[in-house]
This record gives sequence, C-alpha cells and structure tokens, in this order.
Amino acid sequence: MTNHVVPDRMLDLLCRLVATDSINPSLVPGARGEQELGALLLDECRAAGLEATLDEIMPGRVNVVARLRGRAPGRRLLLNGHLDTVGVEGMRAPFAAEVRDDRLYGRGTHDMKAGLAAMVEAARTIADDGLPAGELVLAFVADEEHASLGSADLVRRYGSGLADAAIITEPTALDIRVAHKGFVWARIETFGRAAHGSLHALGDDAIVRMGHVLAALDRLERDMLPRQTHPLLGRASIHASTIKGGTDLSTYPDRCVLEVERRTLPGESDEAIQGELEVLLNEARACSPGLTGRVDLLLSRPPLEVSPDAPILPALTEAVRAVRGQPPLLVGSPAWTDAALLTAAGIPTVIFGPAGAGAHTAEEWVEIPSVVTCAEVLADVARRFCAGAG
Repeated sequence: MTNHVVPDRMLDLLCRLVATDSINPSLVPGARGEQELGALLLDECRAAGLEATLDEIMPGRVNVVARLRGRAPGRRLLLNGHLDTVGVEGMRAPFAAEVRDDRLYGRGTHDMKAGLAAMVEAARTIADDGLPAGELVLAFVADEEHASLGSADLVRRYGSGLADAAIITEPTALDIRVAHKGFVWARIETFGRAAHGSLHALGDDAIVRMGHVLAALDRLERDMLPRQTHPLLGRASIHASTIKGGTDLSTYPDRCVLEVERRTLPGESDEAIQGELEVLLNEARACSPGLTGRVDLLLSRPPLEVSPDAPILPALTEAVRAVRGQPPLLVGSPAWTDAALLTAAGIPTVIFGPAGAGAHTAEEWVEIPSVVTCAEVLADVARRFCAGAG
C-alpha cells in the first residue's frame, strides 16, 4: 500500500494555518488564542472523513480531537501538536505564509503548524484507502507555549485509554527525539523592613538581602549543576528570570521577589528542586545573618526519557527507513514539549517532525520537502503501529 501524500494540498492547508493568528493570550495579553485555528482544523478533519470534536478547555481556548477508526481491532496511535504560537514582535509579515525556494516563512511555520499540516495530510492519506486496523487519533491542543493547559486537559478528559502510543509532531529535522529536559518555575522572596531612606538604623534592605541569594544561585549554576548531566541532554541549569523590589528612591525596600527557572533532567523531582532552593536560601543566610525569606514552586513540567522498549520506537524507525531510505538518529533536546505530560499519563510518546529554523524569532521558516516527508512517515507509521507491527 502506498502513501498518497498530495504536497500541494498539504502546502495549501499549511499556508492557511499560518495565515490564521493563534498567538497565545497567556503570553501576549489580548491575543486571539486558538479558537479560530481550532475551528479551521475541525472542518478540515471532518472533510477528510474523520470524526472530530472541539473541546473548550477555558473561554476562548480549545482542543480539537479527531479519530479515524480501522476496519479491525488493533492499537491506537495518537498524533499530537499544539495550536498556539508565541508573539510576532519584530516580524515583517508574520501571517503572510511566504514561499521562497523550498521554504515557507511566517510565525508558526516551524513551531509547529507544519507538524499540524503533516498530521492532517497523513490522516487524509490513510482515509483515502481506509485504516486496516486499530485507530488513529489526532489531537490539536492549546497553550503548549505557556503552561500546556491543552495537553493537560486532554489526558484528564480521555485518560491513558486515548492511545497506546503517541507522536508529537514538533520539528526534529526528521530524527526521533527520545528525551528532553523538564523545568520548574520558582519564586524566592526576601523580606526586610521599610523605613525612610535617612533612617539607616531602622531600615532593612530586602534587595541587598536578595543579592546574597543571587550570589548563591550563581555558585549553584557554576559549580554544582555542571556535575549533573545526561548523555543526550547535557547538564542541568538554573537562571534568574525576573526580579522586583522597592517602592521609591527614599524608602528601604521591605520585600524583594526573584523568579527563577530550573531546567531539570530525567530522575530529578520537584521535591529535590524545592530542597535545592532551600539550601540556596540557607547559604544566603550564612552570608547575611538575619535574612528572612521563602521559596515557592510555581509550575513544574517533567522531563522526558522514552523507554527503549516502547513499541512506537521500532515502528517509527522502520517507517522513517522505508520513506527516506536511511534510519533516523535518536536525539535529545533541551526544549520541553507536551510529550512529557502524555508519557506521565501512561502513553509512551516520542517526538518527530519536519526541518526548519527560527522558532520564537523574527525569521521563522520550515523546509517544505521535509513537511511532505514527515506526512509520508506519519502515514506509514500509523499503518504499521495500529496493525501491531513494531
């Protein structure tokens, strides 16, 4: 059975996806969000012969779930991609979907509307012939660029029974990503005592106190975290993200707030990171007697490490080999994806998508032939995996 991918049909869809503003309103207040793009994909999936539903996860924020059922029992494969993009500041024509040579330019081309178009085209290709066995599920989800509310809602709503395995179609240059870092967002506060700037004996400067915390954070980043490494992901890291304190020039600040991001490796837990930051605060106290403060974790997302025994790996590897004539590399990435949430919910997940560059930058593009290849591979692996091969 051949994969009848139609490149012009897929490129037309991709251009329409890019032309549809889906900037995440959690990143850019007042932005349009995913609803219009979700409605477009809902219609596309239904036109392709899939059963499709739209789930509102909060006002104006939506997921789309589409299904193609096979003619016989088999395994379920989920293809997952996010609808939202980051903002467009500094871009010349973010929604123009401009084709130059073999590249398509615009916001979301690389991250990751090309992956969405490849998902639809793969499903349309399979629907033309019929899926011999099992079930192919497509999930187009909200909010991956901020807090992953879409995939979190997906696994809450449907559970691990949604699929036996999943592929996230984030860009990977047609290699298979089997590991990535997680992250923890945390807030560290130091407390002082407000007083008029002329009354130094009464004031306690919370910002100066925070300076000792920053020095301890620098020691952690330079001296300790380089020792924590992973063969595909490199070292763990931490950085200061935002800092706020003080009210005016003539008042001792009574509070300073530092927000940090800690990038985590497989095996690191939230409890361990909380403890690490408490130690950091204690080091600051040792250098600044009388320092008072606290540590709070704001949001965490787990790292990803795919088991080498996961059946999706040989199925996807063989599909890449069949389409490209060569095996893919198994790679890691420092950037987080929704794959970790799906894996944590009991759905073994890998990441595979097209090639390009410029995610989150003023010039973003995707390599069009790689999107065609991606769709061909997705169609091939769906047939293999759902039928029980691999």
